[in-house]
Amino acid sequence: MKYLIVGLGNIGPDYAHTRHNIGFDIADELVKGLGGSFDNIRLAYYSEVSFKGKKLHVIKPTTFMNLSGKAVNYWMKELKIAPENVLVIVDDLALPLGKLRLKLQGSSAGHNGLKSIEEVCGGQNYARLRFGIGNDYPKGRQVDFVLGLFDTNEQLELPALIDKSVELIKSFVTIGPAHTMTAFNK
Repeated sequence: MKYLIVGLGNIGPDYAHTRHNIGFDIADELVKGLGGSFDNIRLAYYSEVSFKGKKLHVIKPTTFMNLSGKAVNYWMKELKIAPENVLVIVDDLALPLGKLRLKLQGSSAGHNGLKSIEEVCGGQNYARLRFGIGNDYPKGRQVDFVLGLFDTNEQLELPALIDKSVELIKSFVTIGPAHTMTAFNK
């Protein structure tokens, strides 16, 4: 069985380790922990790793967030991976910092990366790991908050939260989405 794991983010040093790039950071930790590395190949940084007999194709789109669907669509078709075996890792303003929510489908909730995937891939029938980044920003400053770095206290919590996200991904590919949602969506 093979899976496409998609960490959403923006490329370039200006966006590295921002709240909006948590998908990249989680994908990095997943691949590093499984002994892999990324290569820049066709629309994405790409890695292929294995976990308990499952093949994980992990991408970080190089198309920028708003065009993520282009990369996801290409790799789904190239690897012949069905939507139910796709897991997209995304930041979520509606959840408190570090709260994880696995959903098997649903709306983009205003997230431009998810909107792009819906438009290009033709639907909402793919799983997403929503990583809470909180919403502690002044009115009208959402973009600055999302594209900003985690604050000092948040940065102290991040390693454990990223590790928990990696465990959720491993659970998703081994015991399935239903059991994973029961275990992690608390």
